[in-house]
Amino acid sequence: MSQNETHYKLRIIGLFALITAMMLPLPAYASFGVTSSGGFYIVDTGGGLVFRINQSNGDMTSVQLNGIELNDQSKASGIASGLGSATVTATQFGSSYIKITAQTSSSNTVVSNLTHYYIARNGFNNIYMATYATSEPAVGELRYIFRAKFDELPNGPPHSNNNGNTGAIESKDVFGHSGGTTSSKYYGNSRAIELTNSFQGASGNGVGAWMYYGVNRESSSGGPFFHDIENQGDGAGSDQEIYNYMNSGHNQTEAYRMNVLNGPYALCITSGGPPGSAPDLSFISTLGLTGYVSNSSRGFVFGKASGVLSGSQIVVGFSNSSAQYWVVADPSTQNFSGPMMKTGSYTMTLYQGELPVAAKSITVNTGGNSININSAFTQPTSIWQIGTWDGKPTEFLNGQNINIMHPSDVRNSSWGPVTFNVGSSASSFPAVQFRGANTPTTIRFNLTSSQVANHTLRIGITAAYNNGRPIITMNPGTSHAWTSADPGATSQPKSRSITIGTYRGNEHIFTYSIPASAFVAGTNEMQISVASGSSDLSNWLSASWAYDCIELDN
Repeated sequence: MSQNETHYKLRIIGLFALITAMMLPLPAYASFGVTSSGGFYIVDTGGGLVFRINQSNGDMTSVQLNGIELNDQSKASGIASGLGSATVTATQFGSSYIKITAQTSSSNTVVSNLTHYYIARNGFNNIYMATYATSEPAVGELRYIFRAKFDELPNGPPHSNNNGNTGAIESKDVFGHSGGTTSSKYYGNSRAIELTNSFQGASGNGVGAWMYYGVNRESSSGGPFFHDIENQGDGAGSDQEIYNYMNSGHNQTEAYRMNVLNGPYALCITSGGPPGSAPDLSFISTLGLTGYVSNSSRGFVFGKASGVLSGSQIVVGFSNSSAQYWVVADPSTQNFSGPMMKTGSYTMTLYQGELPVAAKSITVNTGGNSININSAFTQPTSIWQIGTWDGKPTEFLNGQNINIMHPSDVRNSSWGPVTFNVGSSASSFPAVQFRGANTPTTIRFNLTSSQVANHTLRIGITAAYNNGRPIITMNPGTSHAWTSADPGATSQPKSRSITIGTYRGNEHIFTYSIPASAFVAGTNEMQISVASGSSDLSNWLSASWAYDCIELDN
């Protein structure tokens, strides 16, 4: 037989085999259910997703979609970096649901008396979860990590992809890359107000894994504008880590909420992109989760939020020691109707953008509660103003980049020191003032002879690091030179902030009474320097703050 005849015969045989395979019935998925084997609970959702839970510690060690393993086989997924040990039980609710409960003991050294739930629903490729914590884990943060195989899910958020880095440039968690760019698990994360009812995750060839964060963040901490870690390409090329951070010390502005149920939330496994709609979580009310509060035992607040500066987002927040909520008011009517809330006493806060402008104590009962709130923020007539009173530095130089890169990143414009002429665009005024990198900031402005008088300067900040605060010098080097007193440090979280992608701390407005003798008719120069009694670690980890607005009042 010739070589051509042989190739032709092989092609015919191959084609016949392909046609025969196509005529065979597709293999059916296994039945919905949970089995126990080799120290593991194996859950089949009945839709192609099978996951495995270690019966000794509650680790999730395998997640397979149609036989493709997604979980890194060298690292388990779970709370913290594993609970160490737990009592793990499984309950099946007929042909509808499966609940696996992992409970730690009072002597557990990772986290005591924690209950974590894995839940499956027949026919749905979601792993529904909820976490009830009575104490903070020893690592100082409460988080669930899905440790996926990077090779299977390589398409994650670019700002947190550390693969290909040239080494850490700050601590062990901010990385540099060739060409001067940066990445970190801290970069590119959403604010809590954007995280609710949304997905974050990664995808690959015909597969995706997406964390759904639930209908609220009621048991987390930090308020509507706080953000935390959502993803990390681990840098070693093995893990694509997808997180639900329930609390952490990452520039945290308030105490953690304990003895509350976090969630429900869900890890959704798809054929690629995120699900087209939020998963239904209402069925979980029937499963007896510790700390679950049904809507029949909740109330909501509706009303009008008035007096916010035109053009600023109107946000109404609610908080107490066990819960937090928020709602965005309609910009045209100022009306709002909030989410379902646990009943009780709350502080109700009105935000102009992210700037708190009013607060009041309220009580929420079951059903609807009609409560209005009005801004108490006053804005005197000003001679000049740089920026907007909205609790954000995003309109300033490099302000849009704080959340997505390190300040040293080459994609930032030069931080200065800057000399800013009043009347120029705010985008040329630095979003952050670092003692080590861009101090002083100089502002030049003109006054008429009638404006040479006593004035009040207000500087609003959104966060400060290392006790940084502004010192003002008017017309330095002249006979009119005047320097302000040190205004003292503000109360801020005791952690890194601006370099880990956040400008959100404790808002503060510094006020300076400047005498008429410090001004001249014509061109004036104001220098802003940094005061702090704390030592700096580097140009970027130096005493600093993020600006909100600067205003010289009439």
